[in-house]
Parts: sequence; structure tokens; C-alpha cells
Amino acid sequence: MDGPSTLTILGGVVVGLTFGAVVQRTNFCTMGAISDLVLMGDGRRFRAWCLAIAVAVIGTQALHFGGIIDVDKSIYLTTNLGWVGAIVGGAIFGLGMTLAGGCGGKTLVRLGSGNLKSLVVALVLGVFAYMTLRGLIAVLRVRLEAATNIDLKAHGLTSQNVGELAGAAFGLPSGPARVLAATALALGLLVFCLHNAEFRRSGRDLLAGLLVGLTVVAGWIVTGVLGADEFEPAPLASITFVAPVGESLQYLMTFTGSTLTFGIAVVAGVVAGSFTTALATGTFRVESFVDRGDLIRHLVGSALMGAGGVMALGCTVGQGITGVSALAFGSLTAWVSILGGGYLGIKLLEQESLGGAIRAIFARS
Repeated sequence: MDGPSTLTILGGVVVGLTFGAVVQRTNFCTMGAISDLVLMGDGRRFRAWCLAIAVAVIGTQALHFGGIIDVDKSIYLTTNLGWVGAIVGGAIFGLGMTLAGGCGGKTLVRLGSGNLKSLVVALVLGVFAYMTLRGLIAVLRVRLEAATNIDLKAHGLTSQNVGELAGAAFGLPSGPARVLAATALALGLLVFCLHNAEFRRSGRDLLAGLLVGLTVVAGWIVTGVLGADEFEPAPLASITFVAPVGESLQYLMTFTGSTLTFGIAVVAGVVAGSFTTALATGTFRVESFVDRGDLIRHLVGSALMGAGGVMALGCTVGQGITGVSALAFGSLTAWVSILGGGYLGIKLLEQESLGGAIRAIFARS
């Protein structure tokens, strides 16, 4: 068959099914994590997100140093550092996900649970993601990248791994520096999560963080081990949603001229996993827009998510968990920018104007 092997596609479906079921059942939500923290001072879902990152870092780096996968071959660790895309795209994505009521992964989970608003969000997100990836907006994106990206190879570096960057700055060998960076990041996140008594008592959030992190590790195994076909190797990747949603729409529209990929398989699996779990637990509910304002917010938010997610090379899962698990500097930058954009979005919904949101942020600071 053309494209990834059947095992890779089936593995992607299983990873997606697991992710969809876990998120639907535990209410794991990165946008909700920011909202809970800002509006209610409740950090449990934010710590679940951080726990997922820690688990993904530990698993991914164990696979890399164990020689099972070579994470340096992933898109996240190229020597072409798109710092402007990570900052601007991440902020745009974070703002968009608050207006649209959730990130790309949560949108697919809600779609499987009967939320018709998420169907509109997924369609618009996919269209704008593809426009930014290969369509009309791509022209501007490519020019921005050409003008601002930093070629790390010209500075004697082989990747944007934070360990290697730190090692070069302090005169340490790349290998030990990478191990130290991975250990410091994982332990720091684990201490941050488990130090909080409320989070330790929240079995649902503990389970959500653990299992979401493990699905990211499983994604690397599927593409890096099952996908290591001699003739048709799958690109090394794990869970991400923005570009794959756009590719999924293209695949549905041009079935005979498109290739089924790991990302498309994951998207299908997430919707199916959420759908079956919602039916099994009696939580399937058909929901629609409340009013015209609700529709407009979701349309604008989904467009921002699609464009921003491609600019940033990923979403709250694709960059915030998968990319960070590879210790990519660009992914850490995008994650921080997504947090900032999400915070701005929450204030925008509170104040109902961009000026009011900015004034509220500076007043609080």
C-alpha cells in the first residue's frame, strides 16, 4: 500500500481511541485547565496537563536513550528554529481555543460526544489549518519563517533540544546535557504536580495526566517502531491535532487521491473513542449554539486555532505535550505562548472587549 503501513494506521486508531476515551471520561482539557486556574484558582486540571508532560518526557526520553526511537528525526528537533511562529502562532492558538471552547483534541472529543458546535469548529479549524499549511495563508507564513527563522546549524548545533542548547551555553557535552535537561524537567513537573494535596487526592486528574502522557509515548512507538518499514517508513511523530484535522478533511474529500496517515488515523480514533465512551456512560448529548454571538465566537476561535496552530507547529497537545517530550526549545516557547494567549482569551470573554482585557491584565499585574 502507498503511505504508512497497515500496522501504523491501526496503531494510530488505537492511540486515538484511547485518547478519546480517556479525555471524554476524565474531562481532561487544556483550555479548561487555564480557565480553572485563572477564574477559580483551581489548579488540578492544569497539574494534570503538567503530569501528562512529565510522563511523556520520561517515556519519550527513555525510548530515545534506549535506542528504540531516534527522536532527533522528529519535526520538533530540526535546526531551523521558528521562534516567531512559536510565539505568535502559540498566542493566536491560545486565544482561539478560549473563544472556541477548547483545543483541537477537546473539539474532537466533544464532537464524538454529540456537540454540534464542535463539528463547526473542527470544519473551520481544518480549513484554516490547511490554508495556512499549503493554501492562501501559507504564502505569508513561509515568508515570515524565511525572514525570522534561526539556522542553528550555522552556530554549530545539531538540533534545538534544550539540553544541547544548554550544553553549548555552559560547555557541557551534548549527551550528558540532554540527560540532565530531561531529568530536571520531568522531576520539576512531578514535584509541582504531586506537592499539591488537592491534586494528589483527585484520582480522576491523576489518571488523566498519566494516561494522556502514555498515549503520547505510545504514538512515538507506533510511528518509530511499527512504522519503521524499510520501504515505506512513517515519519516519526506522535499525537497532534491541528494539521491532521485539515489533512483529514482533505482525505474525506479526495479519498482516491489522498494518503491515509498516522495523524488522520488518530483523529478518527479520537472521535470514535469519545463516541463509544459517551454512549457507554450515558453522557452522549446533542448540543448546539446558544445564539448568534455564540456562533460568531466559535467561528473566530476555530479560524484562529487553525492558523495559529500551523504557525506554531502544533497545539496544546502537539506542542504542549508531544513537542515538549522531545525537549524541543520551540515547543516550550509555543507552550508558554499558548498559555499567554489562553489567559488573554479568558480576560477577553470576561471584559467583552480586547482593550478591556488588556487593561484587566495590566491592572492585575
